[in-house]
Amino acid sequence: MSLLGSRLLLLFAIAPAAAVAQQYSILVYGDSLSAAYGMQPEQGWVALLEERLASRADHFKVINASVSGETTDGGLRRLPETLERVKPDLVILELGGNDGLRGFPLSVIRDNLRAMVHAAKEAGAEVLLVGMRIPPNYGTRYAEGFHQLYQEVADQEKVALVPFFLEQVALDPELIQNDQIHPTAAAQPLMLETLWPHLAPLLGQKLPAN
Repeated sequence: MSLLGSRLLLLFAIAPAAAVAQQYSILVYGDSLSAAYGMQPEQGWVALLEERLASRADHFKVINASVSGETTDGGLRRLPETLERVKPDLVILELGGNDGLRGFPLSVIRDNLRAMVHAAKEAGAEVLLVGMRIPPNYGTRYAEGFHQLYQEVADQEKVALVPFFLEQVALDPELIQNDQIHPTAAAQPLMLETLWPHLAPLLGQKLPAN
């Protein structure tokens, strides 16, 4: 075989490995809001995100490890194995809502979120923390403290924050399912639009300008 032929074979052998190395993995780690509760999986905001990224580039991979009913305690227990298995470049952390609705101590929620953010960063991933609110009938002090703890965690761990994931949805009864808790399929694009301005800067040059 000629020297030129040998070099061409070497280039073809290297190309697949290089393509794999350029893949960018996004782990969505949340509860029912990210698990497409009450609808088909393809209607959920995570599937819509995957479609948006696929339309712009072919090197993004979205892994949805969300579990309906998950708490920060359960998420913290599951996270090490999930990080080891997925090896994400970015973690979208959407947990805490179930803790708040069950009245868990704010200090516990805060510590669990910080521990998960820290674990993701230690695994080499960037983090986008997704903030939530709970109804005021839990008491103004608790409800405001719950919302504020997301900002506190983001500041302490120096990660990006979506202040309130359901900002465009929560006050519109037509966008909430009959259980008065979960967003409808029609709300999912709005949830993605709320998250997108905080996610896009983290993707940086990996996201084509178009």
